[in-house]
Amino acid sequence: MGSVTAEEGVLLYRISESAASSSSSAASDEWNPTDTVIFFGLSLGLGIACRHVLRGTRVPYTVALLVIGIALGSLEYGTSHELGRIGDGIRLWAHIDPDLLLAIFLPALLFESSFSMEIHQIKRCMAQMLLLAVPGVLISTCCLGCALKLIFPYNWSWTTSLLLGGLLSATDPVAVVALLKELGASKKLSTIIEGESLMNDGTAIVVYQLFYRMVLGESFNWGSIVKFLTQVSLGAVGIGIAFGIASVMWLGFIFNDTVIEIALTVAVSYIAYFTAQEGAGVSGVLAVMTLGMFYAAAARTAFKGDGQQSLHHFWEMVAYIANTLIFILSGVVIAEGVLSSGNIFHNPGHAWGYLFLLYIFIQLSRFVVVGVLYPFLQFFGYGLDWKEATILIWSGLRGAVALSLSLFVKRTSDSSIYLSSETGTLFVFFTGGIVLLTLIVNGSTTQFILHLIDMDRVSATKKRILNYTRYVMLSKALKAFGDLGDDEELGPVDWPTVKTYIASLNNLEGSCEHPHSASEADNLDPNNLKDIRIRLLNGVQGAYWGMLDEGRIMQKTANILMQSVDEAIDLASQEPLCDWKGLRSNVHFSSYYKFLQASIFPQRMVTYFTVEWLESACYVCAAFLRAHRIAQRQLHDFIGGCHIASMVINESRAEGEEARKFLEDVRVVFPQVLRVLKTRQVTYSVLNHLIDYVQNLEKVGLLEEKEMLHLHDVVQTELKRLLRNPPLVEVPKITDLIHPLLEALPSMVRRVLEGSAEGIIKPCGVPLYKKDSYPNGVWLISNGVVKWTSNSIRSTHSLHPTFTHGSTLGLYEVLVGKCYLYDITANSLVLCFFIESEKILSVLESDPAVEDFLWKESAIVLAKLLLPRVFENMLMEELRVLVAKRSVIIVYKRGKTIEVSHDSIGFLLEGLINAHGSQEESIASPAVLLPLQGDQSSQNMEISATGTQTDGDILPVEPSKKFPLFFSFGFFGKLETYHGSNTGLAQ
Repeated sequence: MGSVTAEEGVLLYRISESAASSSSSAASDEWNPTDTVIFFGLSLGLGIACRHVLRGTRVPYTVALLVIGIALGSLEYGTSHELGRIGDGIRLWAHIDPDLLLAIFLPALLFESSFSMEIHQIKRCMAQMLLLAVPGVLISTCCLGCALKLIFPYNWSWTTSLLLGGLLSATDPVAVVALLKELGASKKLSTIIEGESLMNDGTAIVVYQLFYRMVLGESFNWGSIVKFLTQVSLGAVGIGIAFGIASVMWLGFIFNDTVIEIALTVAVSYIAYFTAQEGAGVSGVLAVMTLGMFYAAAARTAFKGDGQQSLHHFWEMVAYIANTLIFILSGVVIAEGVLSSGNIFHNPGHAWGYLFLLYIFIQLSRFVVVGVLYPFLQFFGYGLDWKEATILIWSGLRGAVALSLSLFVKRTSDSSIYLSSETGTLFVFFTGGIVLLTLIVNGSTTQFILHLIDMDRVSATKKRILNYTRYVMLSKALKAFGDLGDDEELGPVDWPTVKTYIASLNNLEGSCEHPHSASEADNLDPNNLKDIRIRLLNGVQGAYWGMLDEGRIMQKTANILMQSVDEAIDLASQEPLCDWKGLRSNVHFSSYYKFLQASIFPQRMVTYFTVEWLESACYVCAAFLRAHRIAQRQLHDFIGGCHIASMVINESRAEGEEARKFLEDVRVVFPQVLRVLKTRQVTYSVLNHLIDYVQNLEKVGLLEEKEMLHLHDVVQTELKRLLRNPPLVEVPKITDLIHPLLEALPSMVRRVLEGSAEGIIKPCGVPLYKKDSYPNGVWLISNGVVKWTSNSIRSTHSLHPTFTHGSTLGLYEVLVGKCYLYDITANSLVLCFFIESEKILSVLESDPAVEDFLWKESAIVLAKLLLPRVFENMLMEELRVLVAKRSVIIVYKRGKTIEVSHDSIGFLLEGLINAHGSQEESIASPAVLLPLQGDQSSQNMEISATGTQTDGDILPVEPSKKFPLFFSFGFFGKLETYHGSNTGLAQ
């Protein structure tokens, strides 16, 4: 048979649709389109009654709806269409276009389901979901296709058999999600089953589209098949992400308008579905599923307070209405399709028997899929045990998606040369029957299987907690009775009568058993420990939500904090509380910012991003400490100070040490950050308090609604201005934080240097400069601690190789024109100021006293570097005073001897010298000169070249000149020299 192109296949499909619609136009002309509203209202009424009656029973709501739909369809058909306008409404919905059916219900249901999933569990279970959704669907399609081709007596081609096999491989997310919500399955199992049903629904539709085109005559080779599947699936994911990014960005510009926020989620789900399915020709199901998961990851915290509750209730209502309509409608379509195809009952194939056989094959194929993939399902994500695998096999329900696809085939077969009308009828019959059997048999027995394998049993730990909670509730009831039992107007109340209406608390009086007794605390039952840790972490997460509503944290910070709690809950049974582990990378300076610091980007841009990181880190630390403090108090108030609770609370306190230290460092080094963040929080809280106050005045009747709205809009405007233009952190100017170097300089020189000083923030671990690099400037440490390291300068005797507030680093190298002698790295958060070398050198010529002062200032750092045993423990202020009062700078010319008295220390700042008694070895600057041991008078050093000494003079020398520059100051007290140095010279 000749093949047709894709365009011809689409044309044939449109012609078939036109023929099908024209054949029923005569009947439809007699129907009133408004009759559809009757069916809509009738379905909702029946759904409400059904949910009300079945509440508290084990009968799944969706199964009951399907049965009601079958009953409605059978009644309408059995009465020979004599139900009047109600029957007209039923027939109008029963003949709805399958494409329209999916387009109406699927976007809302898929978005609600995927948006309600927890993104952390999606990440953990993604590999398992993909295994079941991609290889699983292909395995199921092949198994069912082979069974239909080899066992069923319909002589279908391989493509037709695989078409029905792929169609029946779609585990319907609508049916599965509705069932799981009713049964209350565990989050882990619910995530795997729900995610798999969402994904494999999209995969099965893609496989269906492939075989549908092949049945209509298109030819595909393996390359084109792979290309088609890749384009349809990856294109859908790309469209979903694109719409997600665009809509979330738009959501960021909407301020406190719940109606618009909810309307945006509805609009984007339908537009994304239409764009993917109709515009791009890819899977609309995968596009909406991706969109919902993107929202779950990026936009869950965008809805705060009442807006979040409104969004939740809205989508819950949409899901309820859509589920009610789609399951009743599915029942109607099944009944109409089966009853109107009378030839099925008389054909030699015995279709009913083969329907039950097909149901068995579907269960077997599901068993094969899970069995083949079971080793991989055990390895990835949370793992999978045999009990969960059993539920995974049995929960493969089929629903409206498979039914709608079969209706496509039926309509095409009515006028297609590739598919017979009988084949289309069998497709609807088999699909409708499988939907009916899986929902009624699997859906109604899943609860029993859960009970049979003990998956619905409450653990002993949870039972004790529940019983203890009931005692706490009784004490709260007694307290409420004490507060309300007598009043001025009505007098006392009868407590025994009150108790009869609180039946759940009866028979609780007496001793209250604590959920964690002393004997269990001694054994430290891992289940008890895990339970308490999870309860505290849930309290921490609840505190984060509260802080988000209060404006203490922003959306981005909230996402980071929530994710850390989810990760810690996964590890609650394996190790102590570890939610700080997930936050540490957001507090420590990341490689991204280190790249900015080391790059050629403008310093102002680097400082901006550094301050932004610092703000985020402070938000994280402050929120972490506050949330844990709240959760600790709540846990203690709930179950008291039992041993296990105390252990978990101590774990919580220990986790906060690093965050507490970080905030202390920021408070010392850069307190402006904390002040600005607190200002934002307080401003937001005050404005929110004003909004609540105005709304309360309107509630009690003291303000009219119009007055309240006017004041509300005024405060909302202020709140919006706060969020759009919050107070910013400004890096302090050097004039705000006087450095000792600048304070001692003449005012004219100080103004020159202050004008060129640039404030810089260096996080811990970021270098200020590297050894052997060109000295491009001087670093003035204002706040924080930096650490020095060098291979050429011996630091083995330095216990604390650090510099703190008031240090001047790099000045010596700038004066002598040498490369930096050591590496300087921030050992904490550091606030410093940078002055370029040109500015320092330009002020040397202004005044000889300035040059003398700068040389002495450079010697202060050298003293700590070269002689740590003597000067390391001295404060910078003390050392600076000692240098100012007891030091002298002498310039020696060639050939003269340097004399160091027994109560002095000398430093060679520039030039070369020969040690006493050595004509070969030269010592280069910088070096320290000490008196010889046993010589209490002086130490003589012979200069390496000839010349005359200028006695009593201090000569200003340019750094480029190679004259030895000697710096000496007195030191009172015991002078410890290095043993083993015969010359008394330490370098």
